[in-house]
Amino acid sequence: MSALPEPFMNQPQERYNADTWHLHPVITPKLIAILLVVTLFIAWSARNTEMDRATMENVQAVGALVGIGDSKVVSGANGFLRKAFPFVLESRTETERLDHFDPNDLPLFTHLETVTEQEYDLATDTYSELRTQYLVHPFGYLTKVLNKMWETVEMAFWGTIFSMLISLPLGILSARNYTPNRLVYTLARGQLGFHRSMPELIIALFFVLMYGFGPIAGIFALAMHTSGVLGKFFADEIENSAPGPQEALRSSGAGRLKVLRFAVFPQVMPQYVAYVQYVFERNIRTASVLGIVGAGGIGMELKGRWDLFDYSHVATILLVIFITVMLLEYLSQRLRAHSM
Repeated sequence: MSALPEPFMNQPQERYNADTWHLHPVITPKLIAILLVVTLFIAWSARNTEMDRATMENVQAVGALVGIGDSKVVSGANGFLRKAFPFVLESRTETERLDHFDPNDLPLFTHLETVTEQEYDLATDTYSELRTQYLVHPFGYLTKVLNKMWETVEMAFWGTIFSMLISLPLGILSARNYTPNRLVYTLARGQLGFHRSMPELIIALFFVLMYGFGPIAGIFALAMHTSGVLGKFFADEIENSAPGPQEALRSSGAGRLKVLRFAVFPQVMPQYVAYVQYVFERNIRTASVLGIVGAGGIGMELKGRWDLFDYSHVATILLVIFITVMLLEYLSQRLRAHSM
């Protein structure tokens, strides 16, 4: 090892000890002021959002669960659970409401059931028997829910397809390194931001006014909102793509479109496909509730049964939604595993 230069060797060595150390204090007046402001804001916000009432009711609910006092939270949950089970699988239709009904030619897997009820006659102050005949399909309601759930999956599928068609060009125009000019970049980014800022339920309300009740409004609402999400992700991936392959193609005389096609797309497409899978799964969950505003899918059936307090039917719908989402999540994970 070479010796230190002589000027450095002649300098006196400074000695440090604990008395010469200066540590920054952890608690300062500035920190106290910031914590005070944050505490006041949290208290004010909790008051506005009724978090104080929610805390008290949750405490009462815990007490009710251990046998101390009553709680309307627990009562409400018990009221739903008592009526939610057993799940409703069958459908029952009065034979009098069926046109051209032939009891000797019943549909497959169906049977007839007669229910006797007591009817009070106010004029004679007597009870009389009222017999009603039903055509019972053991899995009729489950079949109806599955058909509605399939319609929901189709809504999510078409919403994702249209979202991709919208987001691809807007994503390219929103990338700083491939937009034609600043004006186009600003307009494209603004359009994507507008799509993201509009919730699906709000957009679905407008499309229901335009196209009427049904899945069309739901599909367009899903496509509009998720195109803003996909477009932003796509633009960010293009901007962050590795510049090396792009510069190599440019140096060989390739134009902007060829560089985009052969140097950028191979880098960003795997991530873009992952985003599309996520959006598709999300669209299924979102499409399940768009029916609340009449935009098709299983949500319309869910809203109708909830309004009628048919909680056993609601439980069946929720179970089908849960199984469908879990099944699609499993299939998505399998696809990702094979694509890696």
